[in-house]
Amino acid sequence: MAEEKVHPKKERTLVIIKPDGVQRTLIGEIIKRYERVGLKMIALKMMIPTEEMAVKHYYEVGGDAWLEEVGRKAAASYEKKGMKSPFATFKDNGIAIMNANAKYLSSGPVIAMIWEGNQAVALVRKITGGTEPLSSDMGTIRGDFTLDTYQMADVDQRSIRNLIHASGLVEEAEKEIPIWFNEGEILSYRLIQDEILYDVNLDGILE
Repeated sequence: MAEEKVHPKKERTLVIIKPDGVQRTLIGEIIKRYERVGLKMIALKMMIPTEEMAVKHYYEVGGDAWLEEVGRKAAASYEKKGMKSPFATFKDNGIAIMNANAKYLSSGPVIAMIWEGNQAVALVRKITGGTEPLSSDMGTIRGDFTLDTYQMADVDQRSIRNLIHASGLVEEAEKEIPIWFNEGEILSYRLIQDEILYDVNLDGILE
């Protein structure tokens, strides 16, 4: 029996407003940006993640391959500056970065959300902006609301503070969502705007 194809409007992505986003009181502004493009929030919680949970969030998605790649990029960045990486292997460097990210993510309250809609992953990434706030376009959340840079993060030996985590791929979202939410916390409901965005014939407009 052929597997039933999921409609594009059911694509889901995970968004976490990180501790700096909460402390900067940007929760409402961030949610508004995703809402006004037509995405639907189907889960929301405020929590303080443990460092173990934060490590799981980073490691379960990419595993050892992710650690190697992150470490390789960091080593290349050191070389570009005429420096040598202080780590013996790419994986060691990747582990150090993962632990720093986990420490940052678990340093205070966060807002975890699931957003649903056509191209939810790509739309959220576009609205959020690039990983480094300095090089993010104006009009994106990171470009408009924060000023951190890789350079300053390197000087201070910490993770870059960029307000938000957003799933990079649909496959990543599918792995990340169960870490933060169980099925009972994810709602299925109808928004009136769904008729305008997705109804084929707009049958529901006229009385």
